[in-house]
Amino acid sequence: MQSIHFCKLLECSIEIYIPQSTRFLMYFENDVTQVDLDSSYLTAPDTAREHALDLVTQAGLTPEFFEPKNYTASTLPDIPTDYDFMCCPRSISDLSSKIGLGYIGPRVRKIVQSAHFPVIITNGVFKPWTSIAVFFGGSINAVKSLKLGLRIARKIGFGLNLITQVEHRKADHYERIIKENHLQAEVDQHVQHWFRFESNNLEENLYAIPHDALAVLGAYGHGLIKEIVFGSKMEKIQSTIPNNLLIVGPNFTSVV
Repeated sequence: MQSIHFCKLLECSIEIYIPQSTRFLMYFENDVTQVDLDSSYLTAPDTAREHALDLVTQAGLTPEFFEPKNYTASTLPDIPTDYDFMCCPRSISDLSSKIGLGYIGPRVRKIVQSAHFPVIITNGVFKPWTSIAVFFGGSINAVKSLKLGLRIARKIGFGLNLITQVEHRKADHYERIIKENHLQAEVDQHVQHWFRFESNNLEENLYAIPHDALAVLGAYGHGLIKEIVFGSKMEKIQSTIPNNLLIVGPNFTSVV
């Protein structure tokens, strides 16, 4: 339902993969990721297509269903990687016993690290989002996230808020980065409020974020997400707020 809502707002086509086995491969430009699903994805394969079709058509969209044509092995279908977005639940993990609000599986992390597209990680209960919140710490990927957030805001007409946890920077550090990347005019036009937190810890400040906003985060920059471990800030953000997350990895290249 979150995928449907996202695609309807952005006027994207939606493609659905109904797995026949618990594993598949994604061949990225410089990496290959094997994704291991938990058994819940194979609970009712006979009715999955019908149920998915009902949900999508009720929203006024026409879905496509992905049917694997290439297999690395008999139970390892190859999944394309030329999408604009991917909705990736937390339960894609080889450590399913640890899955919870405060944990994102290692396969999801690997996809975020390798993909040129952003990854949508949904919360546990469907809630339409009506605004956008971009976390901006000044890194390269934070700039990419801001560009993506601005393009989404411009396309669908939603308001955008910036969130910055100020960390030992000069007063004009963040404004200077925005100007250097030629984003000042768009920021002036679309940003409703810039939350710049100079006191209290991150967890306390996160409660200022609207609960019905799509949270856009840049991964692998200035400590927000490092290497294959997402890091303390990312874990704090996604375990504290109930929002859907749109995570931009280091290889993100496409825009709306």
